[in-house]
Amino acid sequence: MEITGIKIRKITERGRLRGIVSVTFDDVLAVHDIKIVQGEHRIFAAMPSRRDENGEFRDIVHPITASAREDIENRILLAYEEECIRRGVKY
Repeated sequence: MEITGIKIRKITERGRLRGIVSVTFDDVLAVHDIKIVQGEHRIFAAMPSRRDENGEFRDIVHPITASAREDIENRILLAYEEECIRRGVKY
């Protein structure tokens, strides 16, 4: 499955949340509400999640393998960096 589109929907400069992204796969499947988060040691992409009955957050959609997660995250962060540069926003 190939990433055929990445749309940066929101960029913020305050708090840990840095942006919201949608990713399209093979021009047939879209995943919305992927968050770009500034962690303690690095910026990362957090998959869409919801709170379960125990109050814990669980991913709704997520890559199965570590290599797929790394590839998707790298593509998202590259698109985010390019959009920040285009908008003149610090990333």
